[in-house]
Amino acid sequence: MHAQKHDNDTPLRLMQLMLSSQNGGAETFFEKLTLALADAGVQQCVVIEPDERREALFAGHPNIEVKLLRFRGLHEPLGRVRLNLLMRRWQPDAMLTWMSRAIKRAPTGYCPLVARLGGYYRVERYRKSDRLIGNTPDIVRYLRDEGIPAEKTQCIPNFGEIAPCELDSDTARARLREELKIPAEHRVLLALGRLHEAKAHDTLIDALSKTENTSLLIAGDGPLKTQLEAQIARLGLNTRVHLLGWRRDTGYLFKACDISVFPSRFEPFGNVVVESWAQQRPLIAAASAGPGWLITDNSDGLLVPIDDSDALAEAINRLVADPALGERLVEAGYRTYRKTFSREAVTDAYIAMFKEVIARYHKR
Repeated sequence: MHAQKHDNDTPLRLMQLMLSSQNGGAETFFEKLTLALADAGVQQCVVIEPDERREALFAGHPNIEVKLLRFRGLHEPLGRVRLNLLMRRWQPDAMLTWMSRAIKRAPTGYCPLVARLGGYYRVERYRKSDRLIGNTPDIVRYLRDEGIPAEKTQCIPNFGEIAPCELDSDTARARLREELKIPAEHRVLLALGRLHEAKAHDTLIDALSKTENTSLLIAGDGPLKTQLEAQIARLGLNTRVHLLGWRRDTGYLFKACDISVFPSRFEPFGNVVVESWAQQRPLIAAASAGPGWLITDNSDGLLVPIDDSDALAEAINRLVADPALGERLVEAGYRTYRKTFSREAVTDAYIAMFKEVIARYHKR
């Protein structure tokens, strides 16, 4: 059963399926894109598993209807039945799925199915999709190499947002330095990401030991916390490295820091790159797939080889010694952000894609 054909004068009706409640990059971007599409007038039915924080985030927006469905364990059969009933009642123009748990459960035959991929997932479950969105060109290349027809693939990047913070930079800097007892002469480095091997925080901590008058904030949580704490102690960096845990006040942290550092070994996209440009902070990143695509070295950021703590330390020291370089990187990064990776630019790209996919679907 096909939903009623969409036209340009009718608000787009989109159902989204997100069945993870973790605090990862895909989950965070799902929340941001949902709100951006809603602000652009897209009517959405958002299907999620129970999550009080996420429910509160979407509550009250006139263009977002939240439906809670459980799929784990014994809830699986009933969840699938309820999802099909919801599709019949809500009659979306299109469905957008997030990650493999969602595409596995997405029903077909109601409307076109769009899958968003932020990584190199096994493609078998995704073949039923009408369009596969990779957030980097390399993910799109991977999909095509795996046999997905080129006309069913598309690259739409993530956007970066200027996270809210009522404080100005000087006040944020002063408050954070007082809170964490950071010396006034120290330049503050900020690293965002899970405490996971892929994020290479260990390489960054090692690099910090080869710099002077620097302190490091790591905002994230994960399985390597104990291991990183041991490394910090072994290198005598207890007063210079601050493990902050998972933080949502990233606007405050960006305003309080001097340099953003993103040392990931494996990173298909790299939201932190775009966020750093949006927040107008000079950026150093390891040249993994996403940052290597996003950043023009020595123009809008500094790229260093993966797992090279000496090169990372050299880049940090270079920015500390040359504030004018940091200013040039910030100016170029912000221009890149506004043109291609802003909330408005990416939201418009998603809406245009949905309209095209819907039109193709109804011509079949």
